Amino acid sequence: MTDPAIPLALASSRSRSGWRRWGLTVAIGALLVPRAHAQDSLMGTVLDEPGSAGLGFMIRAESSPYVDGDTRDDFLPLYLYEGERFFLRANEAGVRVWNNETMGVEGFVERRLEGYPEDEEPSSLDGMQVRNTGADLGARFYLEHGASRWALAVRHDIASLSHGTEARAAYAYTVESDRWRLQPIAMVSWRSGDLNDYYYGVASFEERPDRPAYDAGAGWNATLALYGKYRILKHWNLVGGAYVTKLSSEIRNSPVVDDDLQWGVMAGAAYDFGDGQVRWDEDSAPTYVKVFYGRDSESGCHLVRIMTLQCVGLNDEDPTDIVGVHVGRPFVSRLNGWPLDLIGYVGLLHHDEKGLQPDGWQIDAYMKGFYYGFPWSHRVNTRLGFGIGLSYAERVPYTEVTAQAERERNTSKLLNYLEPSIDVSVGDIFGSERWHDVYFGFAVSHRSGIFASSQLLGTVDGGSNYIYAYVEAAF
Repeated sequence: MTDPAIPLALASSRSRSGWRRWGLTVAIGALLVPRAHAQDSLMGTVLDEPGSAGLGFMIRAESSPYVDGDTRDDFLPLYLYEGERFFLRANEAGVRVWNNETMGVEGFVERRLEGYPEDEEPSSLDGMQVRNTGADLGARFYLEHGASRWALAVRHDIASLSHGTEARAAYAYTVESDRWRLQPIAMVSWRSGDLNDYYYGVASFEERPDRPAYDAGAGWNATLALYGKYRILKHWNLVGGAYVTKLSSEIRNSPVVDDDLQWGVMAGAAYDFGDGQVRWDEDSAPTYVKVFYGRDSESGCHLVRIMTLQCVGLNDEDPTDIVGVHVGRPFVSRLNGWPLDLIGYVGLLHHDEKGLQPDGWQIDAYMKGFYYGFPWSHRVNTRLGFGIGLSYAERVPYTEVTAQAERERNTSKLLNYLEPSIDVSVGDIFGSERWHDVYFGFAVSHRSGIFASSQLLGTVDGGSNYIYAYVEAAF
């Protein structure tokens, strides 16, 4: 999610949501990028080891550029990974095209956290088409020299919303000790007319006496920020920051905008799994392959009821099925000496919508903990797992579309992903050492928007649950 110097992301946060996008991006970037790979993020990081992964959260408040927009709060889940080649930074996923110790080039896809949700629009936007969160495809170049970092990035809308382009340039200077880090940042951002007009323009059919039609052109934004982190325990870091952005005259002159200065503050925490005994990128680490098949749960079977076995019924009215493959690699074995392993998974899931709507694909990426310290595990190894991450659906699943329509709430292709599971060793059951690392079990594929608290997830309140059976083997 971070952008060339995270701060770059700042500029893009022009809307109340855009604003938060800025802050989110910033703060997040601060958490994500390993020092060894300076990356785009001019912010510091808690992931200091190549191959590290982390989990955390950010809470932020930001002013809105829209008339009557007020101040808005946002919750951002942080799912972080910094590999030798690939990375995941909350709302951004990408690949390092080329890099050395001081500079590099990256390609990325990023969720643009700008716009406003339909159910929270200010009165000044009443009757206008919803300006939604989108997705950008981009490239960035970064350069480090001592405590200084420079970054340049260009991105373009690939969600067919604004069709706009943005270029960002930022500089950051780092002051740090063993436990803390501070970074003042300066950034400028050029936004195309298409981008500005999508979020701040007023179409002719949207005008009214107090809101004339307006075509926003291209313009420059400028941002100043200060971010920091503080390590409180071996793996835990507190992070925070504050920033202010001056919006271009093209944005300020819009009849739906009431100020050319925007501000934001943020605070959060992140846990770094960095120096576990097993590394994702080690050749000796096993690869876990899981194949599964399942069906959506019956109405009223939410995740907590399923996990507590109060409701495990399947939908028999308008059922839809899933089938998929997830592949995982371990990050940490026996965390802190406990019988607890952490494994990172990515995979594909196919939705069979039974003719109710076109079928679709889903990509899941998540970190999952497995506890296996039960008294009987020496006889039959039993694992209780819980995964948390992100899920992106090519098409919003039918079960989510119908459930949200009944509640008159919005949907989102990108949602939070949770996966509780329980399984047993097939080899232990049948007395075969060869099959000891083959597991059979049941799990829930859960997508949700965290109670409409996160713009990253489309401010969705609701989701879906699929109960499935699976076989997983380590190779």
